[in-house]
Amino acid sequence: MGALAAKNFGKAEEVRDFPLGKLELVKFGDAVVGRATLQPGWRWSKSVKEFAQTESCEAPHFQYHVSGTLRIKMDDGTEIDCKPGDISLVPPGHDAWVIGNEPAVIVDFQGMVDYAKKTAHKH
Repeated sequence: MGALAAKNFGKAEEVRDFPLGKLELVKFGDAVVGRATLQPGWRWSKSVKEFAQTESCEAPHFQYHVSGTLRIKMDDGTEIDCKPGDISLVPPGHDAWVIGNEPAVIVDFQGMVDYAKKTAHKH
């Protein structure tokens, strides 16, 4: 484990902006925790797909839902709505979008290392 430590998303080591959303990352050694703030109208397939370059989100997520409502739809058609206080375990192969007029804020303990990371195109 390491020495006692505390970090704050307000002083995140890395911030990634993408259409209608923002991801703040804090790092503790190899562990990365991400806070995603997703605005009404955000949808993975419209806001992040071009960065991921996959048909659906292939990142696994283990996340705590702070506010707002996020609908998650697996590639097999299974859907759930996650609301404040929920903890979700989401395997690879899904789309997700904000429901309603309140931003969805999610703290993710897995899967955010490469999320919405812009990769340099090779020429």
